[in-house]
Amino acid sequence: VTALGAAVVLFFRSPRQKLLDTLLGFAAGVMIAASFWSLLAPAIERAETLGMVPWLVTAAGFLLGALFLWGADKLLPMPREHSRARLLITSVTLHNLPEGIAVGVAFGALRDLSPESVMGAAAVAIGIGLQNFPEGAAVALPLRREGYSRRKSFVWGQASGMVEPIGGLLGACCSVYMERALPFALSFAAGAMMLVAVHELIPACQHSAKRRPYCATMGTVWGFTAMMVLDVALS
Repeated sequence: VTALGAAVVLFFRSPRQKLLDTLLGFAAGVMIAASFWSLLAPAIERAETLGMVPWLVTAAGFLLGALFLWGADKLLPMPREHSRARLLITSVTLHNLPEGIAVGVAFGALRDLSPESVMGAAAVAIGIGLQNFPEGAAVALPLRREGYSRRKSFVWGQASGMVEPIGGLLGACCSVYMERALPFALSFAAGAMMLVAVHELIPACQHSAKRRPYCATMGTVWGFTAMMVLDVALS
């Protein structure tokens, strides 16, 4: 499903600046919404279920995730356009790993194979899969905006989801231990994703702000709304 989302970029041969800014704003909205609805909200819920202190676990994970990506950018200096692309790919990949773990834990924690139990775990997998469609586009479209070819934008966009099967295997094999680490991992990914959305994507989508002041902003609003609807409807 991540690859399907990334494939959206193949339909844009030479998109105009207005469209690129709108799509980049859309990607930022998707990432901001995913930070809360896909990551922080489940982290808080799981931390409460596991008897942890929810605000402490999620705040620590969120801050460390943002600091990790900031530190990586400082320690590995690159040209601006390459730095932005690297941060974007890294943040979405970090986001996808705990989502894969969540699916693995859902199936690994099954104590019986009744239709109700299996369907409950399958619902987690289907919900996360459908959420990955706009996330694939959220990687591929900004890369296209940075001058990458359609093919490279698609390849990197779909590659960001390839860690989910790895996370699923880890979660299934270590369902008891991974479950306790999951709230922190989800929050960590949320912090990384929020940093990229606010520091990189939102400023980058404002190229035509003077001529069309609400173009990119409305793209962000629509992206946030789309991701929120998917997350809430599928939770």
